Amino acid sequence: MKCPYCNQNDTQVIDTRVQEEGDVVRRRRRCPACDRRFTTYERAELLMPAVVKRNGTRVEFDLAKLQGSFKLALRKRPVSTDEMEAAVERICDQLLHCGQKEVTSRFIGDLVMAELRDLDEVAYVRFASVYRSFEDVGEFVKAISEFKTPEVKQ
Repeated sequence: MKCPYCNQNDTQVIDTRVQEEGDVVRRRRRCPACDRRFTTYERAELLMPAVVKRNGTRVEFDLAKLQGSFKLALRKRPVSTDEMEAAVERICDQLLHCGQKEVTSRFIGDLVMAELRDLDEVAYVRFASVYRSFEDVGEFVKAISEFKTPEVKQ
């Protein structure tokens, strides 16, 4: 680590501590050349895959856009913020662990649909109406019927 005061290339680590959440390492360092101390923080840089949109353009993954989609679909629905955040976290984990450098927007949309299906039927249909670009009422009926389970005959 380069000293920020004298630009010496070699510094010594005096103390290392893991922050409370466990995802950041704090290091106290000392420069042997100027004898000044400073603190550095280390955290893993996780690279989300790029998103290939329907028109073929590539954009960076945008967590705020994913969260916004959930918030819009779940607006005024009885789903807690913790449940929504957990769903977003599961999607991010799946994207990180898919092993791909690029994923399609359709792949992300399918992940969102699966999570919303488990969270709330109305939110699922709201998202599906935009995501699938429903053209008529029949498509709405079809999406709603996906929730109906076949009745068991006795």
